[in-house]
Amino acid sequence: MATEPRVRPRRRRLSARLFLLGPAFVAAIAYVDPGNVAANVSAGSRYGFLLVWVLVVANLMAVILQYQSAKLGLATGHSLPELMGSRLSAGPRRLYWAQAELIAAATDMAEVIGGAVALHLLFGLPLLTGGGIIGVASMVLLVLQTHRGQRAFENAVIILLAIIAVGFMAGLLVHPPPPGAVLSGLVPRFDGGDSLLLAASMIGATVMPHAIYLHSALARDRHGHAESAAARTRLIRITRWDVIGALAVAGAVNIAMLLLAATSLRGVPGTETIEGAHAAITAALGPVIGIGFGVGLLASGLASTSVGCYAGAVIMQGLLKVKVPLMLRRVLTLIPALLILAGGIEPTLALVLSQVLLSFGLPFALIPLIRLTGSKAVMGIHVDSPPLRVAAWICAALIVALNAALIWLTISGGFQV
Repeated sequence: MATEPRVRPRRRRLSARLFLLGPAFVAAIAYVDPGNVAANVSAGSRYGFLLVWVLVVANLMAVILQYQSAKLGLATGHSLPELMGSRLSAGPRRLYWAQAELIAAATDMAEVIGGAVALHLLFGLPLLTGGGIIGVASMVLLVLQTHRGQRAFENAVIILLAIIAVGFMAGLLVHPPPPGAVLSGLVPRFDGGDSLLLAASMIGATVMPHAIYLHSALARDRHGHAESAAARTRLIRITRWDVIGALAVAGAVNIAMLLLAATSLRGVPGTETIEGAHAAITAALGPVIGIGFGVGLLASGLASTSVGCYAGAVIMQGLLKVKVPLMLRRVLTLIPALLILAGGIEPTLALVLSQVLLSFGLPFALIPLIRLTGSKAVMGIHVDSPPLRVAAWICAALIVALNAALIWLTISGGFQV
């Protein structure tokens, strides 16, 4: 009995901390979108366990960079696009917005296409019809965010993230991968230019520019800008665990996708596409696992297209000082994806190439982020520590080097899609 008064305050503190979690789980949806499915399934079916290490490295990068983005929003009370917009003159600011908007459009295209493919797999709907349904469904989620607040939106996204995790990880319980092969995939190496292209696609799908822009706004909008340094320090500490927890889930789902493809689809003809992979998984592991795969893909497309539209609005408002209603933006950004679906372009190819485009957009988000979080004038006492700053610059350097290699391979014709 004597210990009960101490137990209750402890429980209340734990409940309060748990209540503060959530923004990172919204950002983490970007790390398990349909582009990830296309990139990871392609990598596993073509190269087995060869590129497991790429996902591990990419997820570690994501933890560092998403934490910096959230910390920037909490420490300054401004999003990354807002801080960039206030530091650039009119011409460079518009050019910067143009590339960021292109990245957001590529993200949205991948998410709508992925959701359309899921509806086709589950119900046989035409891709164009499925794309329209995903667009309308994402509007419902955005209405939830607009009228019920960010916490309700976060809860809906976390439920979808749980569905995604179950849908993509269930197959590993039926057919687990050999541990030795998984460990061998942790050794960094490539197998020709095509594997390098897929690695770039996987990094572009894992460390996503729009999630980096968005997370600073999510953390700021959820928690506000605390006036005292002590309060900001507490929020930043809790945010660190928010990021680690959310990206641990996203990383596990990504690795599960690749392991499932490497275990069940390696060498099976036609598994380079999501539709072929779904058919092979259903044949090898049964219809229940096949349905789980399709449901996971559907939840992924639905959640990520809402988050992607939200990110585009944050980018435009921060850089152009223009606020476009989310519903109008949703309609406008839906058009390119529907045109691709109507044009008959192979969906998995479009998804993989969209993720490569995201990889090229990463330096434009990463370099300003690292410079800002490393500036004492901007961050005050919350400036990055030297080890964190070095780790972030290493991440950026690796991504830029990979992009340079891809440009060379593109020019020289060293890879084939």
